[in-house]
Amino acid sequence: MTAAVLAVDGGNSKTDLALVGIDGAVLALATGPQSSPHHVGLDGSIAVLERLLEEAAPGARPAAAVGHLLLAGADLPEEEAALQAAVAERGWAARTTVGNDTFAILRAGTERGWGIAVTCGAGINCVGVAPDGRHARFPALGAITGDWGGGYDVGLAALSAAARSEDGRGPATTLQEAVPAAFGLATPQELAEAIHLERIPLRDVTELAPVVLAEAERDDVAAGIVDQLAFEVVAFVRVAATRLGLLDAPVDVLLGGGMLRPGHARLLAAIEQGLAGVGSGLFARVVSEPPIVGAALLGLDELGAGLEAQARVRRELTEMRSVVDV
Repeated sequence: MTAAVLAVDGGNSKTDLALVGIDGAVLALATGPQSSPHHVGLDGSIAVLERLLEEAAPGARPAAAVGHLLLAGADLPEEEAALQAAVAERGWAARTTVGNDTFAILRAGTERGWGIAVTCGAGINCVGVAPDGRHARFPALGAITGDWGGGYDVGLAALSAAARSEDGRGPATTLQEAVPAAFGLATPQELAEAIHLERIPLRDVTELAPVVLAEAERDDVAAGIVDQLAFEVVAFVRVAATRLGLLDAPVDVLLGGGMLRPGHARLLAAIEQGLAGVGSGLFARVVSEPPIVGAALLGLDELGAGLEAQARVRRELTEMRSVVDV
């Protein structure tokens, strides 16, 4: 069967590429490294996608009917346009849509076609879509656009708190032992020196995010970091809902990304509490399906595929992606 849909979920840590038939059958799924143009550049992003497409469909391949490529780092209109042009040149699909990966979370999490989605992995972003199709978006360029959140910021906050606990500038925290231990070291100073001397890449502080979530159950400093992340998630949702006039409407708030997984009880409870103070109709839900499901569904939507095809692609991609994660 010729692929009807080329679907891509490209993030800051990994990339999924799927080829899907018009009946929702998953013809191929390839997984590879990050493809965010913020980190690997436009050419690097395209190179990752090219390799994954070759893995999914080796040799000569006909173009898919539609392509939905949703990538972290496709934040500004000019970034989306540059990616769109680069993909169109390669003829991977007859029609291609390039957008931010947050749209994948939104579509994977709801059949309504609108709502508010927050993705929180290595970084953080949000998109809102109103029933009439209006969008609320954010530049999501990191600290220069006021962003805080995601594994990198949480990990860096943990490292800072551990160092300040060690030398007395800050309150005592269990992070003082737990943070360096995550890297097989004894003290925060040893870890700081290893990062400074480039024996450990600074980006690896994202590995500390699970440590913070675990320590938050028994440590006030770690709990404060988690609560700050919840505050930032709620702030995104509040602004998106306000811009779209949805504060008084029942709205699905879809949560996705590695930081917003089921089981992170304190974080999710803090988000729910914060949303209750913003609007009584804001209902938070963690999206259990992988984001690649959302990209594939948007392609099937464009082709007018029925509910049976949508259910099939949800089931098959979720099962296949869970095998990859094992």
